[in-house]
Amino acid sequence: MKTKSSTITEDNNHDTAEHIVETVKENLKNLRQKRNLSLDKLALRCGVSRAMLSQIEQGKSTPTISVLWKIANGLSVPFSDLLKEKDSDGVHLLKFENTKILFSNSKVFSSRALFPFTGNRKSELYELILKPGGIEVAEPHKAGTTENIVVVAGKLRLRVGGLVYELESRDSVFFKADVPHEYSNPTGEETLMYLVMDYTE
Repeated sequence: MKTKSSTITEDNNHDTAEHIVETVKENLKNLRQKRNLSLDKLALRCGVSRAMLSQIEQGKSTPTISVLWKIANGLSVPFSDLLKEKDSDGVHLLKFENTKILFSNSKVFSSRALFPFTGNRKSELYELILKPGGIEVAEPHKAGTTENIVVVAGKLRLRVGGLVYELESRDSVFFKADVPHEYSNPTGEETLMYLVMDYTE
């Protein structure tokens, strides 16, 4: 989803991490070519260097979540399009041990995708966990992107632009996420949240 200091990681699962790198590599190349964008043009649009884009397309670099968000914004696609796998019909069962968990570099924040990375998606559902005292800063998403968060346990201090909102268990908030925003946990207890992210067409 979204964050300034997060990297793609799979807890104790090196093979899955390598699979993600390969998936991003193929999707980035396909999305860029469909839009007839050179690496130089995409670099200008997303603010990521040409060298970094080239490394990602060659599968030689594991991009941070921040970099993937910039690329998605530059391509005008949902974040999940960069992690999308081949679509399949029917029911998608996501066992906890097989879901993709993204961690911040400091490990105080984690995001678990609760949806399959297949098909065309305009909404995404995540489980967020913020450790005691943890802070996570998010850069603005693509214009029109919204977030709807419900706090399941603990407390959340949410900063959107220059305003701060205090949420407790069972509180929810909906906001436009195309501005800088920050999640923080002011308590000594873990905060558990669910996030629905919606994209404009």
